[in-house]
Amino acid sequence: MLIEYADFKCGYCGKFARDTEPALVKKYVGNGTLRIEWRNFPIFGEESETVARASWAAGQQGRFWEFHKAAYAEGAKEKGFGKARLAALALEAGVPDAARFAKDTEGKAAREAVGKDQEQGYALGATSTPSFLINGRPIAGAQPLETFTEAIEAAAKTASSKGKR
Repeated sequence: MLIEYADFKCGYCGKFARDTEPALVKKYVGNGTLRIEWRNFPIFGEESETVARASWAAGQQGRFWEFHKAAYAEGAKEKGFGKARLAALALEAGVPDAARFAKDTEGKAAREAVGKDQEQGYALGATSTPSFLINGRPIAGAQPLETFTEAIEAAAKTASSKGKR
């Protein structure tokens, strides 16, 4: 399992989302070798917190990954993440209920969920974005694809050898 702690305002997080993650999904997720989980780790101020809550709100309607893709698209962070921009990203992501999305983004549950992710990241020693865990092994920063491939292959080998007698 790969767990990513990231901020939508982080340029390196966007680079990982556009360049590395699709290759990992293609090579490992489809065949069941890898599961990817994403955690909000907003460290760049209030706008980071707001877009983190918006991603959670999109997830409540089953559109987290679509929102993730839209928010990390080339040039997206440069446009900012104000209310109108978040509504546009939700529309692009296919979030079906815009009013619910707006309400959920500002709600207590979103704040608590984002706070929980952030606390978990700090407890694991994350101090920057992106930060990753691959089967518990920390990887800091947007490393080259090979770094992730090696860690995933090693974890898969360890997992398969544990299953054998």
